[in-house]
Amino acid sequence: MDTKIGALDVCKPASNEVGSLPNGTAMAIQNSVPSTVINSSEATLGRHLARRLVQIGVTDVFTVPGDFNLTLLDHLIAEPGLTNIGCCNELNAGYAADGYARSRGVGACVVTFTVGGLSVLNAIAGAYSENLPLICIVGGPNSNDYGTSRILHHTIGLPDFTQELRCFQTVTCYQAVVNNLEDAHESIDTAISTALKESKPVYISISCNLAGIPHPTFIREPVPFSLSPRLSNQWGLEAAVEAAAEFLNKAVKPVMVGGPKLRVAHAGDAFVELADASGYALAVMPSAKGLVPEHHPHFIGTYWGAVSTAFCAEIVESADAYLFAGPIFNDYSSVGYSLLLKKEKAIIVQPDRVTIANGPSFGCVLMKDFLRALAKKLNHNNTAHENYRRIFVPDGHPLKCAPREPLRVNVLFQHVQKMLSSETAVIAETGDSWFNCQKLRLPAGCGYEFQMQYGSIGWSVGATLGYAQAVPEKRVLAFIGDGSFQVHLIPFLILIKAKHIST
Repeated sequence: MDTKIGALDVCKPASNEVGSLPNGTAMAIQNSVPSTVINSSEATLGRHLARRLVQIGVTDVFTVPGDFNLTLLDHLIAEPGLTNIGCCNELNAGYAADGYARSRGVGACVVTFTVGGLSVLNAIAGAYSENLPLICIVGGPNSNDYGTSRILHHTIGLPDFTQELRCFQTVTCYQAVVNNLEDAHESIDTAISTALKESKPVYISISCNLAGIPHPTFIREPVPFSLSPRLSNQWGLEAAVEAAAEFLNKAVKPVMVGGPKLRVAHAGDAFVELADASGYALAVMPSAKGLVPEHHPHFIGTYWGAVSTAFCAEIVESADAYLFAGPIFNDYSSVGYSLLLKKEKAIIVQPDRVTIANGPSFGCVLMKDFLRALAKKLNHNNTAHENYRRIFVPDGHPLKCAPREPLRVNVLFQHVQKMLSSETAVIAETGDSWFNCQKLRLPAGCGYEFQMQYGSIGWSVGATLGYAQAVPEKRVLAFIGDGSFQVHLIPFLILIKAKHIST
């Protein structure tokens, strides 16, 4: 059976926006896919969920067993296409699913009721901040316990089963509580498809006594999703491109800067196409490192205000026009809101909206469509890049360490730089590892992940497990050190993973 999902894009126009397309979000069934009848004794909720995970590209699920999810885990483990990865605690399972989703496009974790759900909550919040589709599955109370006012273990001792659900409502885009089999099929499918369409985590609670019970709704092999594609408002797209081209073609030394929402907009290739066509100097925000090819001939470095890579800020801030694709201007990325940028010089391109300087804003215009159409309208202008080449001075080499001299960070990272290739990936922890890894020049194909928006210390440990499991062909270099960073920790933690991850 073809297990590929369809396009995962859905347009979400503002409700009162002029020229917006109506929200055509829908999930259709692919009629051409054969539907296989399953033995009635095997037509269980647990099997259906396992098959759904495999269909969307999840081949590894990160779990912590508990008495509320044991039967469900038995069914997940029985699925040949799914590998159970046991984790030492729920937080690391969530972090691992986060790292997995960064490479595979979607991840999943399974924990137990309340004590496990509240433990994994922090990781789910981080995935929400990074726009990662993550399926968080919780083994819930017995369906017969609902409405009985019974007090269950693994809770805070109140006869209230909704505490966990209420916590997840603010950090997931959809919540499904499956405590009866009649609507279980619909609830599970809606949750998973919503995660894919919204590129956000979802919460699925499954009563512990239901996972192994057959039901007629699961009698056939689940048909792969066919999700309606996102479409730009064609009139809005044409108007946005015309206005942006007029704005940029009048500029003397325009630049373009990539932001972290390039990932959720699936616009990385379109961004590079625009750079190739326009000749503009190309920079990246610190939170988008790894999303923009640093081997591109017009790449000038990381734009991070006063702590930008050498000569990058001078070129960006002196430009008379700048295009930011998918930016997030928070206190981290703006260095305490100190960036020397002027709104009247900027074009801000978000995943489904374009704003030009102090002027018009165009909604329901997809970033990738806009960038590709704009590339055909711009005059070639490499003035900013030529200015960068005139002032650029290559980095010097650090002095060699004398025998028995303490290892210096600059010497260490000189060696790390030599390790990087298309067959490696870097995972950088919150804190000092951020700043040092920002200085690495990533070769073509080298992965790079960190969590700049949420900044959870400890994220990199679980994320390394998940990322390495998703891309076994890559060597993953994990840099683990927070704000109280000690230099000797980095080489130790790289070496301790040597058998599976790095050397």
